[in-house]
Amino acid sequence: MIVISGKDISKAYGTDIITEDVCFGVNKGDRIGVVGANGCGKSTLLGIISGETEPTSGEVFIRRDQSLAYLRQKNNFMGSGTVLDEASKSFSKFDEMERRINELSLLISDHESADFDKNLSEYTELMEEYEKSGGYTYKSELASTLRAMGFGEEDFGKSVDKLSGGERTRLALSCILLKNPDILMLDEPTNHLDLSMLSWLENYLSNYKGTLIVVSHDRYFLDRIVTRIFDMNEGTLDAYDGNYSEYLVKKEERMEVLRREYANQQAEIARQEEMIRRFRQHGTEHLAKRARSREKRLAQMELIDKPRIRQSRMKLSFDADFKSGSEVFTAEGLSKSFADRTLFRNVDMLVRKGERICIIGDNGVGKTTLLKIILGHIKADEGYLRTGYNVEFGYYDQGQMLLDDNETVLGEMKNAYHLYTDTEMRSLLGRFLFLGDDVFKLVRDLSGGEKAKLSLLKLMLSGANTLVLDEPTNHLDIESREIVEEALMEFEGTLIIVSHDRYLLSRIPDRILELTPTGLKEYRGKFDYYLEKKEAKAEGKDTTAVSKASEEEVTLQLVRKSEEDRREKKKQEAEDRRRERQKESAEERIHELESLLAELQDEINESSGQDAAWLAEKAAEMADYEEKISALYDEWMSLQD
Repeated sequence: MIVISGKDISKAYGTDIITEDVCFGVNKGDRIGVVGANGCGKSTLLGIISGETEPTSGEVFIRRDQSLAYLRQKNNFMGSGTVLDEASKSFSKFDEMERRINELSLLISDHESADFDKNLSEYTELMEEYEKSGGYTYKSELASTLRAMGFGEEDFGKSVDKLSGGERTRLALSCILLKNPDILMLDEPTNHLDLSMLSWLENYLSNYKGTLIVVSHDRYFLDRIVTRIFDMNEGTLDAYDGNYSEYLVKKEERMEVLRREYANQQAEIARQEEMIRRFRQHGTEHLAKRARSREKRLAQMELIDKPRIRQSRMKLSFDADFKSGSEVFTAEGLSKSFADRTLFRNVDMLVRKGERICIIGDNGVGKTTLLKIILGHIKADEGYLRTGYNVEFGYYDQGQMLLDDNETVLGEMKNAYHLYTDTEMRSLLGRFLFLGDDVFKLVRDLSGGEKAKLSLLKLMLSGANTLVLDEPTNHLDIESREIVEEALMEFEGTLIIVSHDRYLLSRIPDRILELTPTGLKEYRGKFDYYLEKKEAKAEGKDTTAVSKASEEEVTLQLVRKSEEDRREKKKQEAEDRRRERQKESAEERIHELESLLAELQDEINESSGQDAAWLAEKAAEMADYEEKISALYDEWMSLQD
């Protein structure tokens, strides 16, 4: 049964055509993933289906009995209510039901009422409906969903206008899921979710019984959730059955068929035109008729459109100007707190040249903060951090806060790398698809994906041998993500990456480090290995992240032990110096007091005719000196141990 259909939908902004004559149908229970490059119209399509955006032409039909909820990428919740207030609106129907149930409860308490039977019948029916629709469980469901989306009970009373953009999106997602509509439309729902939230969302959507349309660049998510793909490209929409991986195969097969059919037709057209030319060349009436006949058939031939050529690809590569030493950095016992909240403590890391390390962890645990401590941008509250020889860091920050919003694209690059000429820099920007007048756009007017590409270009030109990347695939479309991953795979330096991109986590790391409030947990493998160990531990089959120490791990332990011995030795040497200084100070003070005591004794011996009061005063002074000298000797003796 078709629940949504679109016919000849076009949308243009001036001369910029977003979609053109798009047609599609959505069946009840479909689980559709909408994919395509940034700017191809995915969000526009969802806006048109939801009714928030008017198409330039065409129509969308939605069955009247189908409720629809739509999660936008941003601009959710403009009010100032609390988190709990906003989430509770999803269950507003229960407020009216509870109010009516209370009214009826009072009315049926009067058994003599003329309307008793009528009220009792309504009360019974309403109570059954209340129970059937989840009236007794919705409050626990509400709290459970909010907690799954990262809101603790201490956040329930927080005002919405105090939330960050990511928190607003997670609250909007919570509210939409709680409504449980017939049609669920989600635009990039996995943004701002950590791995535990992603797992919860995927489990929820796997059990969702309605119709799902989701725009996403998360390939792992699309493989697990969707059963159809809408591929949007240059204003068109092509539908494929299957998840994302199946779509890739089917699309390539389809494109190969189209390329072959087009090539065959072009070859046939060329053959016919050559025959027509030859027939006319001979000049006979008979051959002239045959030429006209073939021309007529050629004119009536239904031409196959040339398959769309793959659009220009971003060209990215990372090259280090020089190599670092074998040890990139060592960190031990790092901790960091803000105000009265501790992010993490007891963080130990040893990173060697050429390693590819991915750091994961729950939102708010301090992954970005840890990167900034490693880079030296902020200081740890406690712990030891040492950077190795010849290490040159290159940093990609997920918020692109290092870009100047008031600069142009070209100006931003020229400020950072002023030795390049304008022509050379424009050529480099062209590799990142900043073409023509795009280079004169202000940074603040760029999309999230464009800012990400600009930051990646600056990083590429840095020549750093150690790349520190904070969510490098955020805001990028699937093709750009794959280009970034390939460039990182080919980089010969050291990688330290914070990411929730499970596709990247399945390709890049040698080690995965999970940051927790009490330190780092190490997993020597990629994402599948991490999941395997987590699942085994949850089932009680494994108590350690690594089941068997390898030779490399033993070496790592020896290095750590050596570093620990070195620190202990330095600590002991410092303590010995301190004690020696204290001994010398005590000896000097003892000598000083003993000299004063001797002088006082001589004064008493040489005195004559002094009264008893004077002698008593001097005796008290001598006793004070002797007491102080005795205490100093005790201190001096303790320093000898």
